[in-house]
Amino acid sequence: MGQMAVNLLAHGRVQGVWFRASAQTEARRLAITGWVRNCSDGTVEIHAEGDQNDLERFISWCRKGPPGADVTQLEVEWVSVKGGKSFEVRH
Repeated sequence: MGQMAVNLLAHGRVQGVWFRASAQTEARRLAITGWVRNCSDGTVEIHAEGDQNDLERFISWCRKGPPGADVTQLEVEWVSVKGGKSFEVRH
């Protein structure tokens, strides 16, 4: 099926709990490219690209997040691929 892309927006206690660094580790483990960043409203925004099965695994991880996180909602929007080369934490 090829590369797919998804935008995620995690709500809840997702800042100050190592969400971005943990998401980067998980994405790299799954060979997913993209980025993650904190938003000013307290959410965490993620753009992820990769194989659909790997993206589904990543989405499942994002629904829980790292220890200490409390994800109350995860918005999922499938989007067009942008062609990233790595997965980075944006500030």
